[in-house]
Amino acid sequence: MLSERLEFRPERDSDIFSVVAAAPAVFLLRGADTNSEPYVSKTANLRRRLQRLLSAPEEHTRRLNLRHRVRWIEYTLTGSDFESGFVLYQILRAAFPKTYSNRLRLRFAPLVKLHLENEFPRASITTRLGRISGKNIYYGPFASRVAAEKFMNDALDFFKMRRCVDDLHPDPKFPGCIYSEMKMCLAPCFRGCTDDEYLAEVVRVEDFLDSRGESLKRQMAVERDGASAKMEFETAAAIHGRFDKLTPVLQQLPEFVRRIDQSHAVIVQKSVQKSQQPESVALFRVDAGAIAGPLEFPISDAEHTKSQSMEARIQAALAEFPAAKPASAIERMEHLAILKRWCYRGTRAGEIFFADAKGELPMRRLVRGIGRVYRGEAPETAAVAVPVAPVQSEQQGGS
Repeated sequence: MLSERLEFRPERDSDIFSVVAAAPAVFLLRGADTNSEPYVSKTANLRRRLQRLLSAPEEHTRRLNLRHRVRWIEYTLTGSDFESGFVLYQILRAAFPKTYSNRLRLRFAPLVKLHLENEFPRASITTRLGRISGKNIYYGPFASRVAAEKFMNDALDFFKMRRCVDDLHPDPKFPGCIYSEMKMCLAPCFRGCTDDEYLAEVVRVEDFLDSRGESLKRQMAVERDGASAKMEFETAAAIHGRFDKLTPVLQQLPEFVRRIDQSHAVIVQKSVQKSQQPESVALFRVDAGAIAGPLEFPISDAEHTKSQSMEARIQAALAEFPAAKPASAIERMEHLAILKRWCYRGTRAGEIFFADAKGELPMRRLVRGIGRVYRGEAPETAAVAVPVAPVQSEQQGGS
């Protein structure tokens, strides 16, 4: 899994240090005994880190020194902190199958779960991901459980899906709850609606989450414009007021939050600059929360530059780049945890580009993003949603 391997001899340490690059890397130090526990870590400067661990120890120091315990040095140079973190995860998972999660301090990503396997579906917050191919749907990753709960509760205020967590056994004698009294729930608990009416409301919630709020915005715009055309200005104003309340709710939704089973993206990171291909970036695929990569993508390719556009070259490279296939739901959750850790970092480097509902990547934006990452420029500014035109007042509408 690590690309380079060197034999370490204390008497030849200076020769070894001169061969190793002073560059970011993930490395593993192994003793002569293959059954001994290896030392695994990442560093921003491999040569300096190895000198600190393997040089002759100084007197009266408590610094860790492995000079007489290490026989083999294995390492892989990395181009970015994201790549270092992902490679370190893979190495630790293989070397320490029982303790790697604690060593990495992985915290599973909070998700909004739509319980469609329930007879009367509801939503909840969870950090446990079930089967991707199952009926239940998951949306995330959110930065924290608090952020996920606030978004879910504020979003459900626009719908009448139940908030209770019990398995329902509808009974007309059941008194209901505060949400049914406030007309914020269709109250399937006491047959306040038919099963078809409740499932139709669940579909509206699913469409809302799938489209990141666009479905409800379109519905409100149509209803508002229809009321305005009928001169029902009070109704139109009320709908517009709800529209205004929806805007701050959608602003709580980060661009990284997507429906997990339909989420596809490409992450662009700086690449290890090799002498044979100095102008390149590293691409990572994200499919349903699972990360694959890195794939070294050359920015300029003499063989194809004249015959193929950059977009065509990217598509060809991604077509030959297989998606990751986690062996379990736990492994997919770990990939999501790594993705969440990178997405919400204040000093995040690199860019991510999501595919649309048809699975098509924004190729022009991706090409520009590759150029920015290679040059070390800041990411593009997120597009600002165009506000819907305000409702005409009764006076403006004419007599």
